[in-house]
Amino acid sequence: MISYKPFQKLLIDRDIKKQELLKLTGISSATMAKLNTNEYVSLEVIDKICSVLNCQPGDLLEHIPEQNDR
Repeated sequence: MISYKPFQKLLIDRDIKKQELLKLTGISSATMAKLNTNEYVSLEVIDKICSVLNCQPGDLLEHIPEQNDR
């Protein structure tokens, strides 16, 4: 699973409001909602966020291995 928890932390650390980021990047509020719930977003969205925040994709997301029930 992909988690955008690092993205949330980055916004907090830099004191950037989500509404401010929406304006700076031009992404929709629906896309922001996907980021908040760890749903799929395109690399184009990741690219826009990285450009505005001057960061790398790895600063925005992390891979969490799935735990198989046995």
